[in-house]
Amino acid sequence: MKIDILTLFPSMFDGFLNESIIKRAIESGKVKIEIHDIRDFTLDKHKKVDDYGFGGGKGMVLMPQPVFDAVEHYKKENSKVILVTPQGETWKQQKAYAFSKMEHLIFICGHYEGFDERIRTLADYEISIGDYVLTGGELPSMVITDSIVRLLNGVIKEESHMEDSFHNNLLDYPVYTKPIIFRGMKVPDVLLSGHHANIEKWRYEEQLKRTKLRRPDLLERDD
Repeated sequence: MKIDILTLFPSMFDGFLNESIIKRAIESGKVKIEIHDIRDFTLDKHKKVDDYGFGGGKGMVLMPQPVFDAVEHYKKENSKVILVTPQGETWKQQKAYAFSKMEHLIFICGHYEGFDERIRTLADYEISIGDYVLTGGELPSMVITDSIVRLLNGVIKEESHMEDSFHNNLLDYPVYTKPIIFRGMKVPDVLLSGHHANIEKWRYEEQLKRTKLRRPDLLERDD
């Protein structure tokens, strides 16, 4: 998979690309991620990429020209363009599975007060990571990228993400490690029994119990 991220703040991605699973996925050739500065595509000699919005209002608006030129420069026949915006469809695990099968993704990270409405015409998908507003699209693009990359073949063991929360519309079951007793809290006996069928039954029951308590809305979904 190839991922191109268009941003005004490339250095924000330094740590993201050089730690943990993302770093290992890049080094093993499972994914290629490149960060591109939108300012490199502006025609303005002062590298200006934003201006005041027509009709008044506070804040600066990202202009269409550099974004259009950047997307058109990197877009190929198999590319899908993602615009990260609070107005987009809420990102969910099943979307992450679907996107992990794609060959090339291009992220557009907005910033400032917003982006020129015409930029929306570039997007195949508009995605939000929740009902709140961030300073820009950099953090959401990292979140979405992370959730996709970990699902690529060979990045992590398949059984690891097959047991993730939301995989089957249930939250994950509780997990424990040593010591068996910590500050009076004991690991459930069933996990110490070695009886795999009973353990699997307990885990499923705990998933149901936890989901009913914390996210009952997930039990009503069929996506």
